[in-house]
Amino acid sequence: MSQEARAAEQDRAAGGRLTRAVDIGEGRYARASVALRLYRSTRRIRAYLRWSQEGETHEQYVGEVDAATRAANLAQAWEIAHAAGYVTTETVPLDSWASSPASRAVMSANKGRDTKPERALRSALHRQGLRYRVGVRPIPSLRRTADVVFSRARVAVFMDGCYWHGCPEHLRPAKKGAEFWRDKIEGNRKRDAETNQALGDAGWLVIRVWEHEDPEQAAHRVVEAVRQRQFEAPGAGDSA
Repeated sequence: MSQEARAAEQDRAAGGRLTRAVDIGEGRYARASVALRLYRSTRRIRAYLRWSQEGETHEQYVGEVDAATRAANLAQAWEIAHAAGYVTTETVPLDSWASSPASRAVMSANKGRDTKPERALRSALHRQGLRYRVGVRPIPSLRRTADVVFSRARVAVFMDGCYWHGCPEHLRPAKKGAEFWRDKIEGNRKRDAETNQALGDAGWLVIRVWEHEDPEQAAHRVVEAVRQRQFEAPGAGDSA
């Protein structure tokens, strides 16, 4: 089942995408999903709520379900999760840039990990024989998560979305809420520059790849950098 199909299945079971929200504080939400686990020794099915926060996966036991089909079990699990207060329905703050919860959800989805460009780049790197970590902080104490990390070579790769990071080739200014989006994108650019500086000061090489770039060419750029770092630092070991 594809990622899109899995998300659609969860949406149907929960009664909508906005009802899959875990409140993580400060007006922020994480999108959760329900995982079903069959324990063969007892033939019981247990449901677990899972979501990602700060690059880490969190899990909450929901309870046992006993419906006849997977779809019904998922729906039952979501009912239990809502009744227990583990999840809520996402609301839009009064000062939100989104005109509705639906538009907020759509725009938030654009920032998720494991996008198609990210997967294409990782596949290209894998074909080149490189091994890496995905979605981790290069420096644990620094709240910056890179998309692909080569820990021993100290190379951090970021896949930047053309809209969110202000691609000079493809950025098209928003017509609605133009000032807000301009400030938002400038803030992202500033954060990117601060990330580059902080990681560079700590001895890391930062490589930024635009989502529109050819994945094979981008992978070649990354491979050259990783191999060069390994050559310059004998004993660095493998590329992960």
